[in-house]
Amino acid sequence: MIDPILVEIVEGTLASVEQEVETAIARTARSPMIRDAHDFRAGIHDVRLRKLTGRSYSALVQPIVRDFPIETMKPGDVYFHNDVYLSEGGIGHLPDLCVTVPVFHEDAVVAFVQAFGHHDDIGGAVPGSMPSHARSVYEEGLMIPPIKLWDQGTPNETALRIMTRNSRMPDSLAGDLDAECSACLMGARRLGELFDRYGRQAVEECFDAIISNTTETFRRELLAKIPEGTYVWEDYAEHDGVDEPRLHAQRITLTVDQAADAPLTIDFTGTSPQAKGPINHAGDYSDGVFLKKWLAPVLRNLADTPERMAELDVNEGVVPLIKMVFPEKGTLLTPVFPAPTNARTFVILRLLGVLAGVLAKATGGRMPADQETIRYTGVYGSDADGVPYLMREVLGGGSGGRWYADGEDTIHIVPDSRNIPVEFAEARWPFRVERLGLACDSGGPGMFRGGLGYDKHIRMLRDASYMSIADRSILSCWGVNGGLAGRPFRVEIAGKEMDGLVDDHPVQAGDLIRIRTTGGGGWGSPYDRDPRAVAADVRDGKVSIAGALGDYGVVLDGDRIDERGTAELRARLRPPTDRFFDRGPGYPKLSGGRTFAEVDEL
Repeated sequence: MIDPILVEIVEGTLASVEQEVETAIARTARSPMIRDAHDFRAGIHDVRLRKLTGRSYSALVQPIVRDFPIETMKPGDVYFHNDVYLSEGGIGHLPDLCVTVPVFHEDAVVAFVQAFGHHDDIGGAVPGSMPSHARSVYEEGLMIPPIKLWDQGTPNETALRIMTRNSRMPDSLAGDLDAECSACLMGARRLGELFDRYGRQAVEECFDAIISNTTETFRRELLAKIPEGTYVWEDYAEHDGVDEPRLHAQRITLTVDQAADAPLTIDFTGTSPQAKGPINHAGDYSDGVFLKKWLAPVLRNLADTPERMAELDVNEGVVPLIKMVFPEKGTLLTPVFPAPTNARTFVILRLLGVLAGVLAKATGGRMPADQETIRYTGVYGSDADGVPYLMREVLGGGSGGRWYADGEDTIHIVPDSRNIPVEFAEARWPFRVERLGLACDSGGPGMFRGGLGYDKHIRMLRDASYMSIADRSILSCWGVNGGLAGRPFRVEIAGKEMDGLVDDHPVQAGDLIRIRTTGGGGWGSPYDRDPRAVAADVRDGKVSIAGALGDYGVVLDGDRIDERGTAELRARLRPPTDRFFDRGPGYPKLSGGRTFAEVDEL
């Protein structure tokens, strides 16, 4: 029987190595997206291609061993790819570059260390390699199938020269790749030391135990709380950059059978046809193994306490618990090459919410309301010395209210990621950041309020171009169990409202760019929120006096709550029945006037 203490040692070593790899990348990379925004992550996989670490999602090793048999690998080899359609679903768009390093023990491959991150530019039609109006993947940048980037410690200078030649930011691309390759090689040495110390058999038995423990924990503590049955829900992306805005559906039919080997069946039938524009995600490869690990963190919301939820990692142990059923080729989740994919975040982020929504139906609302916490905004042009620059930022938003607490403000879905520091931005690029704060009233009203988004004001000092890849500019993050939707994404330039998808809107020196990111949906009726909590939100600038009155029915006289006036106003405002889901005022604009979808009914 495996020693449980050794399992703890191995598990802690894996987490330590993963963190050391990520720290090394952050300290040595050159691009703001990697170094400052931290839009990257590492992962550790065993020789059976199973993900062992669970702090973050990662790409897959499957495409590497598919094209390079394990027995041909040598110490010092580094493999590279970013081809969406040849990544087995692990890469979503071309700016996500992935490096993979095999770990050796006694001349045999025993594991893999991998890192992938979002890089500044890999070519294509627009700076940043995310053309919002692309109709083909060929417009999005340089596609690289799995290749050997380093051969036994020697970099492939020809491949690196081709890649940097195709990038508008060749120096930062070269620096980032060097940082990632070196960090993964360091991580491979660290893991090799673990095998040297305890032996291959003992370490691999610990790997099995780590994965098995996750499987049993999720089955016993989480899945057991979902009543058996079949539940259906869907949500939507609102535009694809090519066609006029409309509802692009992502549907999940969830079947729960506790006696089955895979208790959860997630069927995506009913998902809309693939879009002409770049919101498609190639998810139907390797039996959807990437999507299983991508969606599984939603299940942690079923834990008994928030503290327990934070303790639960998502590794390969979740994979056998989920069966996925994909529609035929030609949908948003099963696109046909060369369909564009650079804005696939619209689909895979929405799927997190769809799973949360269908689980809310199954569990009587014991799931958080919706969030949409990632979008790309930025400017590009030339500085005073005529040197081209690209500033692109992944700004977060508010998370959804929960059955026990408000949502969090300005969170980022990428673990450990962040906005770019103002001091760094102003020192490097020709603009001033005049405000960076919380967007008042952006969180969805509820007994537990949705988290707030950012309110960021950028004053341009030179002429430039503005870009944006953002969803939820028409639709809102939905509220649940009587909670109301949050405010959508908004950008104004010199007072003119922008669309969510923009490649090259001209901005003049002196123009003000005002960005307000999404607020999370509310949970529970806002008329059940403690008036003292509403008054505190007003004092903190999170809710306006008008919002307190109109959204929560709370009458304030300065800092004092008018309890009688509040009770009377709430009695007038409270609807006879609460809708389980509230999709916000943007939904009727795209649904032909309907305020709710058929699948919203319990």
